Amino acid sequence: MPARERRKLTDAAVSRLRPRVREYAVWDRSVPGLGVRVRPSGGMTYVLLEETEGRTRRVSLGPVSTMTVEEARRRCHARRANPEPVEPARPTCAAPLFRDIVEGAWKEAHFDRYKPSTKKGVRSALRAHILPAFGSKRLDRIAPRDVGRWFDAVSRTAPGSANYALGVLRQIFNFAIACGYLETNPTRGLKKNRRAPLTRFLSRDEIARLHEALDRQTRASDRQQADIIRLLLLTGCRCNEIMRLRWSEFQGEMLVLEDSKTGPRKVPLSTQARYILGSQPRGPSAFVFPSPFDLSRPRGPDLSLWYRVRREAGIEDVRLHDLRHTHASHAVMNGVPVPVVSRLLGHSNTRMTLRYAHLGHREIEQAAERVGHAVAELMGL
Repeated sequence: MPARERRKLTDAAVSRLRPRVREYAVWDRSVPGLGVRVRPSGGMTYVLLEETEGRTRRVSLGPVSTMTVEEARRRCHARRANPEPVEPARPTCAAPLFRDIVEGAWKEAHFDRYKPSTKKGVRSALRAHILPAFGSKRLDRIAPRDVGRWFDAVSRTAPGSANYALGVLRQIFNFAIACGYLETNPTRGLKKNRRAPLTRFLSRDEIARLHEALDRQTRASDRQQADIIRLLLLTGCRCNEIMRLRWSEFQGEMLVLEDSKTGPRKVPLSTQARYILGSQPRGPSAFVFPSPFDLSRPRGPDLSLWYRVRREAGIEDVRLHDLRHTHASHAVMNGVPVPVVSRLLGHSNTRMTLRYAHLGHREIEQAAERVGHAVAELMGL
């Protein structure tokens, strides 16, 4: 096991801790077993390692936002002087209204640390689905059956939004448990709606037809949109990463994105992608693809050309985001290892990449033929 990260905990030292891709803990040198747990979301909780019947368990002392390091040490000493029974801890204080914790302690500990794009999604889920259902209720009066009925009702019309809102709700209840307001999470055991598998990507022939349709565009505004579509296919970037691209992020042979979905990342550029970016007209705007109405802003998310060229190319069932799937799938089909594709796409783990990396029937048949031939030679056939 890796050595534990230890340092003398102070309020200033704790405030300097930053989230990482994976959860981690920093342990106090002054009080053995006392530490700070830091989640990827930015939430931080004081924790204590306790020995119970020969086993070590981690106990939450409360969120960092509600106490100082010295208060955490006092709680630690008090708990060791008067150990609690092994049964699950009971709520330690009266539960507030759901909306009060959301607008207060949870906002400070979690929401305020989110990236702007994440804040937009969470704020929408709270306003449209979560607060209307639970805002006026006390936390300890929200039962699992209430959450189940709410989730079923939202899922009937917006299953994807229901899944996202459930994730936000689950985090809020976990925070309430850490604060001592709840004993268990009422979302526990509730499973998200199953999503349809992502199986659509462009074949070689479809890519060629799309390229021909893009080449037929002559208007200046259409040519800009055509270049954006080509870059999505050539780089595998997310749509907003290209639409909001700044000149300062285009650094020769790669894009150095300041704020992608998973944080800052670098995207290597092929010769063709570099040519497209280098051919864009440089003006007073900081953006490579500025809005035609306001040069201080990037181009809006609506690419009207896409709907026209996909019709001309005979691929009307393809979404713009499927170009990212196509980039990943053709990378795998050309022998690029999945972990490398994961880095190219900016994924935090390869499991997400595997959802994008589809193989065509032709490639599967060729692989089966190669494997069969190799085995037949070993068998002397």
